[in-house]
Amino acid sequence: MSETSEPGADWQDLRHFAALAREGSLSAAARHLKVDHATVARRIAALETALGLKLVDRRARAYLLTAEGRRIAAIAERMETTAFELDRAARGSQTGLADPVTVSAPPTLAATLIAPRLAALYAAHPGIRVKLIGEKRSASLSRREADIAVRLNRPEEKSLVARRIGRLEFALFASPGYLESRAPADYGFIAYDDPMDQSPQQVWLRAFAQGRPVVLRASDLEVHREAAKSGVGIAALPRFFGESDPGLRRLETGGKGISREIWLAVHKDLRRAPVVRATLDFLVGCFEALR
Repeated sequence: MSETSEPGADWQDLRHFAALAREGSLSAAARHLKVDHATVARRIAALETALGLKLVDRRARAYLLTAEGRRIAAIAERMETTAFELDRAARGSQTGLADPVTVSAPPTLAATLIAPRLAALYAAHPGIRVKLIGEKRSASLSRREADIAVRLNRPEEKSLVARRIGRLEFALFASPGYLESRAPADYGFIAYDDPMDQSPQQVWLRAFAQGRPVVLRASDLEVHREAAKSGVGIAALPRFFGESDPGLRRLETGGKGISREIWLAVHKDLRRAPVVRATLDFLVGCFEALR
């Protein structure tokens, strides 16, 4: 009688390969998995050895999937989806508050509206621990990159439950000295760099500038605010963020402003877990002033 053979592929190798296929490059997969790119390369080589298949063509600047690689990537993707589903099912059935809950939110909102209020959450629920990630991208709740997400766009995924919890109004700000020392025709502007170039607030800023120069590009709103305070130029900032700083003055725009909705999202498999429910209620309160 022959013995039953064990599967040849290691799940961790498959997971790294799925990340490469999804993210498109070694470096992007490494960033997503929070490892170095050499680890991703080693895992893929180990998977090829285990399966006896050539999964990638190794070029000087890229890894390209072979036909077999694309077939295995599709299988790995399905396996990964099932693994996350199993994980969410287990997490959603837990009744305690011991497991950390991960919250993803835009950096400025995480730093100014959520982090300063966490002590109140911990006082009300001593067992809760939060992992707060400030990031501009939309974390995948299906892949458990976060348990809860604060977003500036209405979530479209059918697997998510979403609630609008506020509105983020933008205005233009600069230092008083900057506005008093030059004519409007000489204004310069502070803008996002390329990844955020098509955001609604950036499009609005460019429309107001009407061809006047962008004197600084930066990825972070804290940098925008500090640069505007120091007299570098005019920045588009959330009103609560700019108006709370005495070193800035709001620039009149003739009533033409812009606002973005703030949404709270959670995967439907997790919404009834006590630790998630308590954190959702807390987050709703964090944005009460912006409703």
